[in-house]
Amino acid sequence: MPEDPFSPDLDRIDRNILRALQKDARMANSDLAQLVNVSAATCHRRTQRLIEQKYITSVRAQIAPASVGLGTLVMVGVVLDRSTPESFSEFEETVAGMKEVLDCNLVAGDFDYLLKIRTRDMEGFNLLHGRKLITLPGVRQIRTFFVLKEVKDNAPLAF
Repeated sequence: MPEDPFSPDLDRIDRNILRALQKDARMANSDLAQLVNVSAATCHRRTQRLIEQKYITSVRAQIAPASVGLGTLVMVGVVLDRSTPESFSEFEETVAGMKEVLDCNLVAGDFDYLLKIRTRDMEGFNLLHGRKLITLPGVRQIRTFFVLKEVKDNAPLAF
């Protein structure tokens, strides 16, 4: 019987590699191999397989938003005027091209979509709202929530 019924292709070593890389993706392969108790060659081969099989989808630096002038975080709930595959597709395609939108999720509940947006400040968001958000295709209503404090952001997956 597999150790984890939800990820039958992952054994203990694979999960340990993934956990370690979530904490520090810059870790040298030799250090990672030592941490998970396998040879460097085995570790490299397993890591490459995890990338090829899309368990690891990207490796990138996490930038402090305020350090690059994007200190204001805004969550935006969007309600579309109709619920059709075409309206969802058109909205999603447009939002995918907006650099200010970090995340866009189709949700159940009071909104159709929840957007996570970074801007310089409230004035920057006001400009974005007036120039782009209210002109998004099919939008009936937008509800804006300014984040006062980020308590937990982009936490590692627990598995």
